[in-house]
Formats: sequence, C-alpha cells, structure tokens
Amino acid sequence: KDVLEAGGAAAEDAAGGDGGAAAEADRFADGLHGLADLAREHGGLPAALRSEQAVRLLEGACRAPGALRAVRSATPADLLTVAEQLERALRPLSLDWYGDGTGGKGSGLAAADLCHAVGGGPAALPGLLARRLFGTPLLVTEYGVRLREHYLASAAHAVAPDAVGAPVRALLASLHGNLAREAYRRAELVVSGNAHARRWQERCGADRGRLRTVYPGMDASELTEIVEDAGRKRPDPVLVWVGRTGPARDLVGLLHAFAEVRRAVPGTRLLIAERPGGPAPERDPESARYLAHCRALAAQLFPDEAAGPLSVGENPVCFARIGDPALPRLADAYAAADVAVLSSVVEGFPVSLVEAMFAGRATVSTDVGGVCEAIGGTGLVVPPRNPRALADACTALLRDPARRARLGAAAGTGA
Repeated sequence: KDVLEAGGAAAEDAAGGDGGAAAEADRFADGLHGLADLAREHGGLPAALRSEQAVRLLEGACRAPGALRAVRSATPADLLTVAEQLERALRPLSLDWYGDGTGGKGSGLAAADLCHAVGGGPAALPGLLARRLFGTPLLVTEYGVRLREHYLASAAHAVAPDAVGAPVRALLASLHGNLAREAYRRAELVVSGNAHARRWQERCGADRGRLRTVYPGMDASELTEIVEDAGRKRPDPVLVWVGRTGPARDLVGLLHAFAEVRRAVPGTRLLIAERPGGPAPERDPESARYLAHCRALAAQLFPDEAAGPLSVGENPVCFARIGDPALPRLADAYAAADVAVLSSVVEGFPVSLVEAMFAGRATVSTDVGGVCEAIGGTGLVVPPRNPRALADACTALLRDPARRARLGAAAGTGA
C-alpha cells in the first residue's frame, strides 16, 4: 500500500514542495524494502501480491486522499491486472540471492563490491537492496531510458483499440516512475549512453551532479574495410536497414516509404537485415508477430516481379538475418548499400547509423533519440512516422550519386 499510495501522491506532485516530494520518496522506498523483507521471510511475493488482501489494499490506495484522479474509478478487473503487473515488475525481490551479510562478506549480493544496473527500472532492484542491506555502491547505466519507453508504451495503449484502462496505465506509470527515481536517487553514478538519454534521466529525477555520458564502444575494423561509395549510378540501387525488428523500428512505415521510392526510382531494392542475438520468438512474441506482419505487407505491396513471361518473379524487398548463408557478415549488409536507412520511432543510441558511417555510407534517418547527436550533419534526417518525408530523402540521395558519395565520405571521417 505504501508503494502505491506514495506513487500516486508523487505523480500528483502533492503540495509540499521538495520536502513533500522527499517524504513521499522515502515512503515509497520504505514500502519497497518492506516487500523485500516479506519476500525473504516467506519465500517470495507472488502469492502475497496476488492475494485478496493485496487487491483490497490496492483498492484502498486508489481511494485514499491524494491518489491520482485517474485511479479513483479503478474496477476490480483493473486492480487484478495491476496486481499481476506489480508482481511481475517486483519479481527480482523474490529471488534468494541476497545473502545474510554474516560470516565476513557472506554470500549472494552480500559478497558484491559493486552493483551495476543496466536500467533504472526493475533491473535496479537487486542493487537497491544491496545498497540498503550492505552499503554496496550502485551504478546505473542506460542507453535508452526505460521509464521513457514505459510512457511511450502507455501512450500507445491509450489510443489502441484494445487499450488498457486509464487506471491501470496511471498506476503502472506511477510505480515505474517512482522506481526509476529511487534508483537515480540511490546510485553513486547514473551513466547515459548519449545526451538524449541524459536529458531524460535528469527530467525523471536524476541529480545532474551524478550524471555522466559514456558513448558505447564499437569494433569498427570489419566495417572500415568496406570500399567507400564512389558515386557511381547503379542500375539497381539498394536501401539497407539493419537492426532488431519490433514495432518501435517502424518497418511498416519504411515499407510504405519504399513503395514511393520504387515509383520515383524504378528498380530500387530494399534489404532488411535483422541482427542476431535477440530474444527467441517464444520470449518476444510481439516482435515475432510484427516481423510476420511486415513480411506479409511486403508481399502485398510488392508482388513478385518477373523480367519476362518465362522468368521467375522476385520480391524487391529481401528479409535476411545476419549470419545466415545469404548474409554471412554485418559488413556484407552495409557493403550492399547505396543508402542506409533508420526508420525508428523510438531509439537510444543509433548503433546502426554509426556502423553505416564507419562503412562510408550516406544515411537517411528519423529524428529520434541520439540520431542527430551521432551523425552530426553527415546524413539526412526526417520526422518520425512520416513515410513521405522518408521516401523523399531516400529518393534525393539515390538520384544524386555525387551528393551521396560526399555524405558517405564525411560520415566515414566523422565516425
């Protein structure tokens, strides 16, 4: 109850100034660590957080003075959904790795000299407990701010036909917001992978004096060996997209943009090169469904084309996975590119753009995350969710090989 009531009050910016906000943050922290104590004493939280008592406490928090206006109309179904999501978010508290701190350094987290959380959300929970129990320093590193992603996902649900109810979104946003603020408040250092993420961290409560920006390192040796674009006009120019598939990458928008490019520059081809190493389809069904939808859309937008009545048709959109026989190396994808494209609507540090720069390729990208910070004026940038603008920029570079070569050379020098 403390966790949820503190979240509601903090999200409402309860009157009380900085002192009031600090008191609510302390209340949230006390509730969080109280749940950790409950998990250690009784062997986990799933049963407790899904119990009737937990749902009744949650209902009381929604009706308490100072609670978010959006949560006051929560239905029993909403409360059950929040209880389930709360248990999932706090599941790290149920693990038996904390140790007791006795007998020297003890075991589990008690033996750690430093806890490093890659994200200010649930991933920081073990570090928060280790700091509280054993005084272990906590370092938080983020290349994309998870709280921002949660807000964006909540906004998407708000307009979706099967949208989660407003009380559920408000309560979960409150939980994740307070969890991020607690991680930022307790960390000795909060590191961002780009200035865009750093601005979001500060906006979400991180102390400016403890913020550091450290750009990700990359092995560019394979990419710098690629021959630079000499500005030759090829009969079948190629656009290349590289990344991990998912709704945030807006491949649907890219496919619609590519339809416009094909009308303006006939014969153009699109290579969608998927990175290896992502979650298995059973662990990330949403991305798997999205990729299947994109394949179906490509087949619909671009029926297989044949050069003549006796030849076999071929789709101008090729889906390939890096490491497969058709595309053995990452460098093979960029070597095939006349223009490298990034179509994301959400992005942290755009690794694929930097790779394209190392390969000496001109780029067209959407203005999201750290894109402008990374390319520094060596590529074309368009608004996200705007297939027409994306198509126009790609067409401009495909029609102007000399400009494309200049941008590619400048990108290679800048990278």
